[in-house]
Amino acid sequence: MENKRYYDIAVVGAGPSGAILVKEIIKSRPDLKIVLIDGQTEELSKPCGGLLSPSAQKVIARLNMVLPKSVLVDPQIFAVQTMDIDQNITRLYQRCYLNMDRYAFDKWLLSFATQNATIINGRCTKIEKEGDSYNLNVVTATEKIKLSANFIVGADGGSSIVRRTFFKGMKVQYVSIQQWYEDKGQNVPNYSCIFDAKTSDSCSWTIRKDKYLIYGGAFDKKGCREAFENQKARLENFLGNPFGKPVKTEACLVSSPRKIKDFCTGKEKVFLVGEAAGFISASSFEGFSSALLSGKALADAFIKGKTYQQIQKEYSKNTRSLRHRLRKRAVKRALLCNPFIRKIVMKSGIQSISLYNN
Repeated sequence: MENKRYYDIAVVGAGPSGAILVKEIIKSRPDLKIVLIDGQTEELSKPCGGLLSPSAQKVIARLNMVLPKSVLVDPQIFAVQTMDIDQNITRLYQRCYLNMDRYAFDKWLLSFATQNATIINGRCTKIEKEGDSYNLNVVTATEKIKLSANFIVGADGGSSIVRRTFFKGMKVQYVSIQQWYEDKGQNVPNYSCIFDAKTSDSCSWTIRKDKYLIYGGAFDKKGCREAFENQKARLENFLGNPFGKPVKTEACLVSSPRKIKDFCTGKEKVFLVGEAAGFISASSFEGFSSALLSGKALADAFIKGKTYQQIQKEYSKNTRSLRHRLRKRAVKRALLCNPFIRKIVMKSGIQSISLYNN
């Protein structure tokens, strides 16, 4: 831990929120010395469905960015098949997502930040305040590094070390488990949303990506793997065929904000963006749009504010509508995950796709 390096801003996490934050700051403040700590590798990338929602597409358009085709995978998604295993109900709903490689998408966004920021491929293991600045311990594949920064930004997801160190953690969190299988033409929807009250009070999914089929879901922390395996067996029986032998299994914590107080933008000289701040949909776990918006919102606050009080005030103002919109997603989740209400909605066929209706 010798040869301490000094920065104006240290960003922990190089996902969409961290990358957009740095990209937007350096456009107007190239004088700031910024370090971005990237803990991802292709083998240890974040478990994610990798579907870019219309709202996320809109944010990318507003940022005047054009998504390269190199990040896209087949097939592209135009509908979601919603299945209630316990109540034996299936409905098809129109949805327009871009199907992509999550790791390639993150690296594309990160490419905009590499010219004027320092990128360290490593894992932040400790953060502590020292006087008016913060010390960070970072472990890379070859060395241990000690950094010092005037500002800290946590962009490191649901298990954020920044949030755990300086703030209360998210009250409601699930373990998201995904398994990848070789796509051998299994009788599985290209994209599905799965409900099964006997194994989870949340949702699960299947997604095809090039030569692979993904099955994943969100489960209570206690007994998560057993619940996952039980639900998988029930789903295979529901669909009438097995998935096969998994190629890989991956897992991470995922947040489910229910109340306004679940959102934490930070205080003093420590800020949170993306899922670390609680900015993720409680109903679908869609987080790309919120990550991009919050990264842009904090960048604008850094550009406009002169003191940390002004930055915090501006960031809170910039994300006010986002917090309220995500609070509505919690209400939607409560309705969707209620078996009785879900049965009524799905049985009615409201907004579902019918072959002979426009």
